[in-house]
Amino acid sequence: MTDTEVAPATPARPSQRTSDSRRRAWVVTAMLIVFMMVNFADKSILGLAADPIREDLGLSATQFGFANSAFFLLFSIFGALGGLLADRVRPRWVLLGMVLLWSVSQAPLALGAGVAMLFASRIVLGAAEGPAFPIAQQTTLSWFPNNKRNLPSALITAGTTFGVVIAAPGLTWLITQHGWRSAFAVVAVAGLLWALVWAFVGGEGRHAVATDPDTGDDAATATGSEPTPSSVGYRRILGTRSWIGVTAGYFSTYWMVALVVAWLPSYLHDGLSYSKATSANLVALLWAVNAVALLGQAGLTGWLLRRGVSSRRARARVGGITLMVSAAGCLALGAGQHGALTVLLLVLGFGICGVMATIAVTTVAEIAPAGRRGGALGIMNGVVTTAGLIAPILVGRLVDTQGTAGYQHAVLISGVVLLLGGTAAVTLVDPDRDRRRLAQ
Repeated sequence: MTDTEVAPATPARPSQRTSDSRRRAWVVTAMLIVFMMVNFADKSILGLAADPIREDLGLSATQFGFANSAFFLLFSIFGALGGLLADRVRPRWVLLGMVLLWSVSQAPLALGAGVAMLFASRIVLGAAEGPAFPIAQQTTLSWFPNNKRNLPSALITAGTTFGVVIAAPGLTWLITQHGWRSAFAVVAVAGLLWALVWAFVGGEGRHAVATDPDTGDDAATATGSEPTPSSVGYRRILGTRSWIGVTAGYFSTYWMVALVVAWLPSYLHDGLSYSKATSANLVALLWAVNAVALLGQAGLTGWLLRRGVSSRRARARVGGITLMVSAAGCLALGAGQHGALTVLLLVLGFGICGVMATIAVTTVAEIAPAGRRGGALGIMNGVVTTAGLIAPILVGRLVDTQGTAGYQHAVLISGVVLLLGGTAAVTLVDPDRDRRRLAQ
């Protein structure tokens, strides 16, 4: 071979670009974890400050339940609309606008507003936060192929947990020392700081618009059976048994989330007779257990998928069985099983059911084409978050009419909801089957 025939060295740019893309993927994921932390710190304030808010504003338990449910009045609708919008507008800018709006919406409460503004602020906050979870998931999943989505998706979901784990003791101290209005000021400032950083580092990955068989995104892609946005409408996706099954399972999870955020501190203090400090610590413990469960589920599901186990077994059955275990914990608590087992039953009933959120998101992302992913996730979120509209009012009504026994009956009802959700997940969900049908 002559000098002129020597092949030039291959430039290292593709490898460097891959490394930069991976680094950017995890930077964006980290930002979205913090995004969800702030999001759930916002939600937790009313539950943590329930007693001083009710005393200061003269609210009955039912009225306070309505104040919590006011948050969900537009939450579900805007969750669906925001997901559809994110299929047409870059999610980066949608997320930025949402954070700015929800930070501003809390300013009146920090500055001394009364009952009317409490309701108005919670309605606006709910509208601004409605699309948060599906769009955050859509954005982070756009950076990863299907077989690597479990961990980042679980971390985004765990961000909700981290937010409350940090917020519960911190905001409780702040409320005790400086009044409940100071908590609204702190979370509003935190949202504004996040928005400032996101404006510079936010963005979407290449899996937002296409799948990549070389990275193991989806076996269907390699065979040409990947459904495309033009061939699959939202109605077909929403009509699949998998979408229906994970939505039902996720609904039961969100039912529990709504109870934890709005009523768990009061249930622990008034219903189970724990001190306020112990109640705050138990709230943090349950959210911490939820984080461990989420990450454990991500590891187990990823391991099963890499070993060739179907998504139906690796995702849906893991999530469905977990919901059934949670149902057993709630039914035991509601039946009056207290004493030494109380903390264990609280962990089972309230601490592990959150795993279904990640499973629902990754399952929908698996069956929906990239161009329909935001809408499919957003509509699912809109449906499941109606639980947040119903549950707080129901508990408030039960407490007003039955006293502390109302908490016990609410936990029994929650056990039944979890059991139904787990059964739906186990029996209906089969992503491989439904993806093939959508590709036809």
